[in-house]
Amino acid sequence: MEVLRFIVQNSMIHFHHVADGVDMMSLISQNAIPKEVKRNANKDGTTLVGDGNKDVEDGQELDLDAIKNRKRRRERKKKDEESEIEQEREMKKLENFLFGSLYSPIEFGKHNEEMRDEVDNSSALYFTDRSANSMLSVYEEDAGLAEETSDEEETKQRKPVWVDEEEEKASINIAKVNKLRKLRKEEDECVISGSSYVSRLRAQHAKLNPGTDWAQPDVRVRDYSSDDEDVDKESGAVVACGYEDAEGVDDILKRNEDLVVKNSAKLLPGRLEYSRLVDANMMERSNGPVKSVQFHKNAQLLLAAGLDKTIRFFQIDGKKNAKIQSIFLDGYPIYKASFLPDGSQVIISGRRKFAYSFDLVTSEKSVIGPLIGREEKSLESFEVSPDSSTIAFLGNEGYILLVSTKTKELIGTLKMNGTVRSVAFTNDGQQLLSSGGDGHIYHWDLRTRTCFHKGVDDGCITGTALCTSPTGNLFAAGSVTGAVNIYDREDFLGGKRKPLKTFHNLSTEVNFMKFNNDSQMLAICSNVKKSSLKLVHIPSFTMFSNWPPLNQTLLHTNCLDFSPNGGFMALGNAAGKVLLYKLNHYHNA
Repeated sequence: MEVLRFIVQNSMIHFHHVADGVDMMSLISQNAIPKEVKRNANKDGTTLVGDGNKDVEDGQELDLDAIKNRKRRRERKKKDEESEIEQEREMKKLENFLFGSLYSPIEFGKHNEEMRDEVDNSSALYFTDRSANSMLSVYEEDAGLAEETSDEEETKQRKPVWVDEEEEKASINIAKVNKLRKLRKEEDECVISGSSYVSRLRAQHAKLNPGTDWAQPDVRVRDYSSDDEDVDKESGAVVACGYEDAEGVDDILKRNEDLVVKNSAKLLPGRLEYSRLVDANMMERSNGPVKSVQFHKNAQLLLAAGLDKTIRFFQIDGKKNAKIQSIFLDGYPIYKASFLPDGSQVIISGRRKFAYSFDLVTSEKSVIGPLIGREEKSLESFEVSPDSSTIAFLGNEGYILLVSTKTKELIGTLKMNGTVRSVAFTNDGQQLLSSGGDGHIYHWDLRTRTCFHKGVDDGCITGTALCTSPTGNLFAAGSVTGAVNIYDREDFLGGKRKPLKTFHNLSTEVNFMKFNNDSQMLAICSNVKKSSLKLVHIPSFTMFSNWPPLNQTLLHTNCLDFSPNGGFMALGNAAGKVLLYKLNHYHNA
């Protein structure tokens, strides 16, 4: 007969099973508790005793406290999981409220209906980031870029979340600080309100950092490598004043003004925005003074030549400026080297009776001169016509020698009353200007090879430099005293002898002058003193105040050239260096 005793002590149940005079006691540890405890009696007569919290089978004792603790842990874990899920839902609600439903990924399952109910119906499923242009539309009214905030409110613009009321009360003088002058919309603008100041700063930042333009399907990116017509279409060209309300083609054809004006074409006066790049001839500097630098018409090739008898070609990228080739002319110090405008040849001259022509295609070198019928001791100075057909060498006793670029032979001469010091072709190549020792400016017709006009250069004793603008009718004349006169050629030929503007910023002889590609800038140079290089803003006839750089020494500058599209400016000095600058106003080299 089996006897069952239960002893309950210290929350532990001891089960004693006695059979045939043998007592057995087993303590069931927590690890021995089965996963499923049977609550019914076994068929073999063994009785399971329990009060609902304890189960004993086959003489095994179950630790009820362990079971309770285990249940508590399960319940606590379940509550923690539910709490985490609830917190995650609250975070998603907050994100949806602040940022829209972009950050709420679609979940598949039982929560779909709940998530649909929680998402704000007014928020869009996605939005387009228009970081740069949205700033312009919100803070700069002049930018004219409208932003769409949603499908329901197409006409409304995005508004800033917070506006500082103190901005309206503040006033900033943008003319007093050099860095803020570029924010001016008019030359005489000085004090602006705080809100205008903030909006212009944001617009300037968006202009200098257009990194997201490519990601906006509704914004047409400007193509600077296309033709002029394409640039006018894609660069935001606007109709000139007076044509907005034109009724038809007849009204447009009756006018003689420019029909299209480019927004970014105007170069502002005051301060010139530029960046110093690595030297153009960094890979191989000259061993003597650089006398000539010039860009090829493709804007990638630059030649540098000087008294070390070597002409060097560099591929200009502003970073490495790799050297392509160098040509050494034994016993021939180079005083000037120039590409033909068509880019096929390089004319090289020195203080000799002959000059050289180097063909860039065949790499062949040919000799020009000595010229038949002339006994010239030097052909060191010359100019090339824009049509690449004629070379005008400066000869003795006021003679100008015209040489054909094809035959390399003398085809005509022009004679001045005084000595000739400088010549310049007009932009159409049909006329030639010259000046020299008699203080007059001569105009020559190259078709008839006759002088059709001679006028006095105002205040000039001896003319030393001439330069014509590639666009328009302007020309500049420099003298031995350092004065530079700028004339309109039509007015000068019509009898008006007074210049449009006279500059006395140089105190020594003017040796070199050069207009840039769009005739908005003129460089005047003297190699007698260090850093005697000035840049003139032509539309306003004023000097750029931040040039030459105060913290950089240009030394004795002998020559200068602008790249075909105005992006680069190269200076050759007496130290054998070719300094390279990027003009930030122009986007292409």
